[in-house]
Amino acid sequence: MISFLQTFSWVEIFSTFMVLFAVIDIIGAIPIILDMKAKGNIIEAEKVSIISFGILFAFLLLGEKLLNIFGVDITSFAIAGSFVLFILAMEMVLGIEIFKSQHVRGASIVPIAFPLVAGAGSITTLLSLKAEYADLNIAIAVILNIIIVYFVLKLTHRIEKFFGPTGVMVLRKTFGIILLAIAIRLFMSNLASSLEILLPQLFNK
Repeated sequence: MISFLQTFSWVEIFSTFMVLFAVIDIIGAIPIILDMKAKGNIIEAEKVSIISFGILFAFLLLGEKLLNIFGVDITSFAIAGSFVLFILAMEMVLGIEIFKSQHVRGASIVPIAFPLVAGAGSITTLLSLKAEYADLNIAIAVILNIIIVYFVLKLTHRIEKFFGPTGVMVLRKTFGIILLAIAIRLFMSNLASSLEILLPQLFNK
């Protein structure tokens, strides 16, 4: 109970929630979801939510061990991840496509659960966040985001009518700017940590 209270932080939960929400960008994905439904694809919100959570939670628990196999520390991965976040943010802000996506016609698993929700961007982000935040707070943020994904998939048409095309675009650009700032902060803080370790080693040589 004491260790739980020591790691639990509303600030960390909110920070990680906002980062993951911006990266997953389920609101911005509404046009894609509507297009898939119009083409006859049946999207099951429950299945998407469960599979997406399973993928993200597995990487949260085992991702660092996988990195260790390749000899990569979490700080270095976080720096690499900040570049991915930066590019994703630029896509959102400028309305351009840098990461080419391939939409596969079919079930809820592909492409909605993977790679739309639990894709390379969200997985990279998840592992990058481990360098700064407690696993407990990240896990709670993941759960909150999956709940939002579930309701957005259930209420896609209503959300689009409420915000309208312009509203969806404004939301996407707003979260893009937030994500851009987070990417820069993630890069700077982890670069500083790396330099603290590397510089003494270089001078000792």
